[in-house]
Amino acid sequence: MASSQNKIKAYVFLLRLNRPIGIYLLLWPTLWALWIAGKGPPELKILTIFILGTILMRSAGCLINDYLDRNLDQFVSRTKGRPMATGLVTRKEGLVIFGVLITFSALLVLTLNKTTILLSSVGLLLATTYPLAKRLWYLPQFHLGLAFSWGIPMAFSAVTGEVPIVAWSLYLTTIIWTMSYDTFYAMVDQHDDLDAGIKSLALLFGREQSKIITLLQIIFLIFLIIIGKKEGFLFPYYLALGLSSLCFIYQHRLITSQEPAKCMKAFENNNFVGAIIFVGITMSYHMSLST
Repeated sequence: MASSQNKIKAYVFLLRLNRPIGIYLLLWPTLWALWIAGKGPPELKILTIFILGTILMRSAGCLINDYLDRNLDQFVSRTKGRPMATGLVTRKEGLVIFGVLITFSALLVLTLNKTTILLSSVGLLLATTYPLAKRLWYLPQFHLGLAFSWGIPMAFSAVTGEVPIVAWSLYLTTIIWTMSYDTFYAMVDQHDDLDAGIKSLALLFGREQSKIITLLQIIFLIFLIIIGKKEGFLFPYYLALGLSSLCFIYQHRLITSQEPAKCMKAFENNNFVGAIIFVGITMSYHMSLST
């Protein structure tokens, strides 16, 4: 019984179900896109498919990351206890679970239109190649942004049958946001990453980390203002952007000491940014429909 419980616990850790922050950060931009594409709440079927798909693909992304990083994770203090790095979950088990996750994800997306199905194949490619980026160049956070934001064009395609300019504008905007918050995440491991030969924006930015992250966050907010103007968003949306800017200020206060725990807290605080902006978008459409 104890062995079975340990195995289940290992699977939970492998799929990061014990840390849903990744699900939230992946889900919020997708929800923004679904509401903007439909000028309000999407169909329940589409909403359910994207929520379930987000959970499955985030878990699949974490799994393939651990599979490819199993020989690197042992050199990083935060990751050396991961199930595949310790051998608690075998490579074969990992690949089988990955196949199951991708199969269920495919079954979900096959209920959508052809354009969305084609876009999903690009999303799978981006998710599975992300772990390789940290070995090749100092911009793995950019690659993560490409993958984490891919739900945006898929959402527009699922709702409207096309991917308009606003979708690509929101996609670019979310990539910038992802680069900013994932640099906080990379700062947690930056010393171990340097020793292990792992590349990241945290190492590339060096002493200018805070300044460049601030610049990325400002650009993110400016782009959202432009999108809001084009979409005719109302006061709640801009209030949400103002509150998000306060979150960003708080995040920079956290990282002043460069303590790993506080850098992680700054990263996790972006969940509130995503949620606040989502509430702003939904309230703006609600006010529009009420007038």
